[in-house]
Formats: sequence, C-alpha cells, structure tokens
Amino acid sequence: MITIYGDVNSGNCYKVKLTAELLGIPYKWIHVDILNRETQSQAFLAKNPNGKIPCLVLTSGDCLAESNAIINYLAKDSSLYPNDPLTQAYIQQWQFFEQYSHEPYIAVARFIKKYLGLPKDKEQDFASKQEGGHKALTVIEKTLAKQVYLVNDQLSTADISLFAYTHVADEGGFDLDKYPNIKQWIKRIERQSNYIAIG
Repeated sequence: MITIYGDVNSGNCYKVKLTAELLGIPYKWIHVDILNRETQSQAFLAKNPNGKIPCLVLTSGDCLAESNAIINYLAKDSSLYPNDPLTQAYIQQWQFFEQYSHEPYIAVARFIKKYLGLPKDKEQDFASKQEGGHKALTVIEKTLAKQVYLVNDQLSTADISLFAYTHVADEGGFDLDKYPNIKQWIKRIERQSNYIAIG
C-alpha cells in the first residue's frame, strides 16, 4: 500500500488524496504538522530533501514529491491521465499554470486570511495577491465557457490540480459568484463518484 504524507487542509495535499479516492487506490495517510516544522525532521528530509508536503512513498520505498507529479503518477493508464502525449502535454500545461500563475495568489491569499487571520503586517501582501488571483480565475472561466472540463471535455488531473485551491478561493477573499462557469465546474467535480471534501 502506498503512503501519503500530508496535511488535509493543504490544497496541494488534497489533490493527492482526492486523486487516490477518485481512482479507488488504497493508501495510508500520515498527517504532517508543517507549523511544528515536522517536514524539517531528519526522517522526513530523507524522504523529501526539499522538506515539503505532499510526499508519496511507494511500496518499493521510492519517494515522490510535488503534488502534480504525484497525481499524474497515480493516474497513469486511467482516464484522468490518458496515454496520448498531446493530451498529457495539455494537462501539464494547466499544471504549470496552476503552480506559477494560480497557486502563488489563490493559495497564499487563503493562507494569510484563513490561517494567519489577516494580521496587519500581512494586509498589503494579501491585497497584492488579489489581482493575480482574479487574472488566473478569469483564464479558467473563459476556458470553461467553451468546454465542461479543462482538457478535451473530460475530467483529468488538470482539473484536480486547479480545483484544489479554486473551490476554496473564497477563503482567500475571492468572490466566486463572479465566475459562473467555474461554479458549475466545481459542482461537476463534487458530483464525481468517490469524491471527498477537503479537510
């Protein structure tokens, strides 16, 4: 059985948990408290020298880090990550977008507001995340105006990557009522068999 090290409230860790659940992959979940620096222990650093979660440990003992790499590995040979190279490239294109143009704004704003309580010294940083976050949401909204999922009108790991932080974007101050196509997309994903909520 695979082992997943993570925090259930982290969108990046939730991606891995959700993918495993959707695919019916059995796993052992080990909670890691990042606020208490558990990712910096020697035992954890031996698994992921970058000291971050999620981290997947395979039955072979091999370790995988980086959420999108993990979910693509778990979804290999499934409809969530088809074998077609062009389809995989489109999925990865969205995943790079998520890591560089979406997560740094949506996820960070959520962390500042939800977990830090929006302290005075973080107000400017929080405000600076709003423009980039809305820009990313607009890109997704426009795509979903033309199709029901992000790649080939079929649920894929691209959707899981973007869904993780998008569906809780309101916790970072983003009003999803401005994005009706995104809201419908969220509902479609939440209706999937074996769907589980974050947290």
